[in-house]
Amino acid sequence: MPEHAISGHPHIEVRHSDVHGAGAFALCDLPPGSLIGIYTGRRYSADEAHGEDWDNRLTYLFGLSDGTTIDGAEGGNATRHLNHACEPNCQAQEEHGESGQLVLRIEAIRHIRAGEELFIDYALNVDANADPQDYPCRCGSVSCRGTLLAPLVTSA
Repeated sequence: MPEHAISGHPHIEVRHSDVHGAGAFALCDLPPGSLIGIYTGRRYSADEAHGEDWDNRLTYLFGLSDGTTIDGAEGGNATRHLNHACEPNCQAQEEHGESGQLVLRIEAIRHIRAGEELFIDYALNVDANADPQDYPCRCGSVSCRGTLLAPLVTSA
């Protein structure tokens, strides 16, 4: 395992990101389809409230299609440090694990060079009245939406 690799995630390291706080970076070249890691943390059921001490300024929450939420801040791993980009190089894929429970795989969607920061598109879904400026994007890509919110779907 490389010197800076994280246990259980031999292909990534967490360090300072120019985009936001800490980020996850590739330690080696990764071809498309490479498993970056499984997003882990405390699970909340669809009807279970987040703890009273939940910090809504820095969150590692990932909602799944079955209504559960994974809180990477509680028992999570290095995958929680993937920052947002409007042109991501990774994606989150749901699949059923051995127990039948949904798991969230983080995979490369294109070739990633060693040293490159790993990104997913957060595509946040929030209240319809939310102001996109309350969720600013700092990715700096040419096609940046300017927000972490999911792209608006327009009907033709």
